[in-house]
Amino acid sequence: MDISTDGEVGDFLRSRRARVRPEEVGLPGHGRRRVPGLRREEVAQLAGVSVDYYIRLEQGRGSSASDAVLDAIGRVLRLDATEQEYLRTVARPAATARRGAAAGPAPQKVRPGLRLLLDLVEKAPAFVLGRRMDVLAWNALGDAVVGFSQMPPEERNMPRQVFLDPRARAFYPDWPAVAAETVAHLRLDAGRHPRDRELATLVGELSLGSADFRRLWADHQVKEKTHGAKRMLHPVAGELVLPYETLTVSGDADQMLVVYTPEPGSPTEERLRLLASWAAAPAV
Repeated sequence: MDISTDGEVGDFLRSRRARVRPEEVGLPGHGRRRVPGLRREEVAQLAGVSVDYYIRLEQGRGSSASDAVLDAIGRVLRLDATEQEYLRTVARPAATARRGAAAGPAPQKVRPGLRLLLDLVEKAPAFVLGRRMDVLAWNALGDAVVGFSQMPPEERNMPRQVFLDPRARAFYPDWPAVAAETVAHLRLDAGRHPRDRELATLVGELSLGSADFRRLWADHQVKEKTHGAKRMLHPVAGELVLPYETLTVSGDADQMLVVYTPEPGSPTEERLRLLASWAAAPAV
């Protein structure tokens, strides 16, 4: 099952056309328009391609489109770097599938050196995300904060936790923002791996289980998970304000090391210290 290429390029381009106002690109903004944003004819004109060519692209028949053409369309639609990369992958799905073919359905493994690195990071919660945002490994403090070891292996997946765990909305006080960020990264993964059957299954499961996921998935937002901050309401430690940094693992572009970096001297740092002590205490 293809989850990102079956009509995806058309849906993505239409969603981006809708958010660009004509006056933003030097066109008159007055007059009646059936839909918001730019018309296909206007995008084609501004990008320097024929209307027929652009229509074929929106219909998913632009597999031979050059980088120059896609970049021109991206400039008209004001795509950021992540969105531009995504357009290239979904506009040319055959090439994307060939690049990802080597990965196949092989189990995801975290190499021993990376596991050791996780354990050496004692003062910050840290974990490794793989394909589909599966949680592959974590350190002790990361486990104390999120509780990965208490989850069944098949549920150690961030989208499942955010959308299907009934405790997620209380755990993340800013749940709408967390949910949107999660879907935007998952869709980016889908564009890079259009033949991933496990990802198609996950999207289907989330769509059936969450109306919020269905709505966000239909928005076609894409976003790289590089850095940011999350608030969590931990049942033992209380409120945690955790900036994070995400690093791509050298040698495996499908794995990311996520490290929460509490501000030195902050209440969160103190609460994490207490949480680490509580987690390390022997059971009585």
